[in-house]
Amino acid sequence: MAPKSDNTEAIVLNYVNEQNRPLNSQNVADSLQKYNLKKASIQKALDSLADSGKISFKEYGKQKIYLARQDQFNIPNNEELASMKEENAKLQEHLDQQKKAITEVEGEIKSLQSNLTLEQIHDKEAKLRKEVKEMEDKLVKLRGGVTLVRPEEKKAVEAMYSEKISLWRRRKRMFKDLWDAITENLPKDLKEFKEELGIEYDEDVGVNLQSVSELLQHGKKRARGQ
Repeated sequence: MAPKSDNTEAIVLNYVNEQNRPLNSQNVADSLQKYNLKKASIQKALDSLADSGKISFKEYGKQKIYLARQDQFNIPNNEELASMKEENAKLQEHLDQQKKAITEVEGEIKSLQSNLTLEQIHDKEAKLRKEVKEMEDKLVKLRGGVTLVRPEEKKAVEAMYSEKISLWRRRKRMFKDLWDAITENLPKDLKEFKEELGIEYDEDVGVNLQSVSELLQHGKKRARGQ
């Protein structure tokens, strides 16, 4: 059911006064679609309001522009405008302070949320105390000359070490046999030939097979002595 004409005028008048800016009938019709008002009835209401002097209008060719009557508004003078600007500045400053305070509170909340709870602190303390106790026990054993490596672990390491030494000795011998066969009748200087091929002996890199082999024997003798 379409609104009555007087009701339509009331709706249109209220909208024009609220907007307080130049409007044409299409602007008003688009904004008041929720009232199911047809453009023709809105145009009629605008014209009626203009004829009765409730709103102002100007014609630009075939188009009419409508505007709320300015004499109905309380327009502040220069002194009142200055006072309003000052009040607005104070309100803006207060708003900035409130925003700053909110930011600080939010930061404090995030900081508190990132901290450990009392229960978590107790759990962490217990874990650290346990780790410290374990390290202190190891330190006491080391100071007392107690070997912390289990016999089976030591035996496995020695076996692997011995295997690597044997492999090293075997490959060293294989290289020597091959090198002797290649260079037996070679007219070139062997040192230059070795450098040309990029070959390095153990001694060239500060390693000695005999010394490394003796480490294992020395470790076994020390273990027997203990």
